Order: sequence, then C-alpha cells, then structure tokens
Amino acid sequence: MRVVDGHLHLWDPEVLTYEWLEGPLLRSFGPDELDLALQDAPDDDFGFVFVQAECTPEQSVAEVDWVASLAPRVPLRGIVARAPLEDPAATDEHLAAYESRPLVVGVRRLLQSEPDGFSAAQGFRDAARAVAAAGLTFDACVRWSQLSDVIALADAVPELTIVLDHLGKPPVGSADAAAPAEGTPWATELHRLARRHNVVCKLSGLPAESQGEWTAAQLRPFLDVALDAFGPHRLLFGGDWPVSGPYGRWVETVSSWVTDRLGEDDREAVLASNAERVYRLA
Repeated sequence: MRVVDGHLHLWDPEVLTYEWLEGPLLRSFGPDELDLALQDAPDDDFGFVFVQAECTPEQSVAEVDWVASLAPRVPLRGIVARAPLEDPAATDEHLAAYESRPLVVGVRRLLQSEPDGFSAAQGFRDAARAVAAAGLTFDACVRWSQLSDVIALADAVPELTIVLDHLGKPPVGSADAAAPAEGTPWATELHRLARRHNVVCKLSGLPAESQGEWTAAQLRPFLDVALDAFGPHRLLFGGDWPVSGPYGRWVETVSSWVTDRLGEDDREAVLASNAERVYRLA
C-alpha cells in the first residue's frame, strides 16, 4: 500500500531553536528516529510532506534548507514552510526565498494560539492572496473554536487552497470517557467549513488531542464526521509524528478505517493521491 503522509515533523535542537519544546519532545527527531518509528508501521511505501516545526521565526528559511538536506535519508515529497502572513512584506520576502527551493509546496502560520480574528486582518488576507498567486497551499492549524475564522478566510480568499490540520483539533476526551463527535459544535462547524470547496481536511493529530492513552474506537467517530463532511477526495492522511504517536498505531488506525469505510480507489485517494494533488507533488 502507498502512503503519502502529509504531516511529518523533524527537528534537532542542536541545529535550530524551538522554544516550545519540552518534556520527551525536547530531543532530536530526525532520520534515525523516523526509521525506528517506521519499524512499527505497516510495511508500506511511504513518502512524506514535512510541515514546519515552529523554530524561531527568523530561522524559517534555514529550517527549509536543513530539512531539504535530509532528503537523501528521508523519502521527502514536499515541505510546508513557515511564512509570517501577518506581515505582507515579510511574506513576500519568504515567498521569494522559497521560489528557489522546489521542495516547498505550501506555507503555514500557526493560528491556534492567536486571538480570534487574527487571520481577518487585511494584511493577512493580502499575504494569503500572495501565497495563492505563488501556487502554494496554506495549512491552517487551529483549535475547533477557531473554525469560523478559517471559514471567513476561505470566503475572503477563494483562490487559496486551505489545508485544515488535525481536523480542527476537536475535543476527543479520553479512552475511558470519549467525547462525542457527531452532533457537537465541532462537527457543526466542520460541516460548515466543508461547504467551502477550496478547503481540504487532514486526518492527523487526533492522538495528541487525546487525554492520555488513546484507542482506535475512541478516535474513529471523528474520522467518520470528517468523511461525512468532506467526502473521500478532500481528505488526506497525516501522521503528525512525533507529536502524535505511536506512529505505527496511528497509520494502522487510519488505514483500517479507510478499508472498512471506502472502496479501493477512495482508500488510495485518502492515503496517497489526495496529498499528491493538493500539494502538487512531483
């Protein structure tokens, strides 16, 4: 089975600065650690899209160059780089730098910790239009309560392809007291967002949202809501490793879910070809 993982993180605190890292994540996660994680994954043909790992903003271009240098050891298909969309002039500088770096297929500016309405500023939307004009996607990483902001951005910049990370980070609860999925405010907002046809949804990040150990039975209902909202051709798999894990268990959870829910062509779309289309992977 072919898997194009649309959400891989790699970092090395000895190379770049990550002020948010703490606990067990405060160490290197590079090719060697990825090889170990893949030992517990199904024996599939993997490719990866790296998503910026929030090093200090002034190191954004350096992060792209460091990740690109790992390509001989990681089956890297593309890079989603950081861009400061709140500053249109700085965004233009970043886009100019990324133009000469062909692995860059999209940009991300984390929104999950920003105030409501952050992406509604005129400057942000102007920068978003520049991203679209450059032929790049925008990864939107928000909490579920911010989905209305993503809806507003999608409406304001319809030419921009928006990739919703982590299903909008729904409240999934714990394995012992799993939160409901269908009929919740998150599900209502996700369905509203899905009516914007320039938006796709990444099946990623749910393990990190769980309170403690997670189970497939706990997380499957959230995948069902996303499928009902977006359909199989606007969903793409993401591992969110190493933030989410164990990696092999998440791959198996999603792959078994698509096997139960979808036919062969749609399974291949969710696990591989949708990511290739959305990110325009070579």
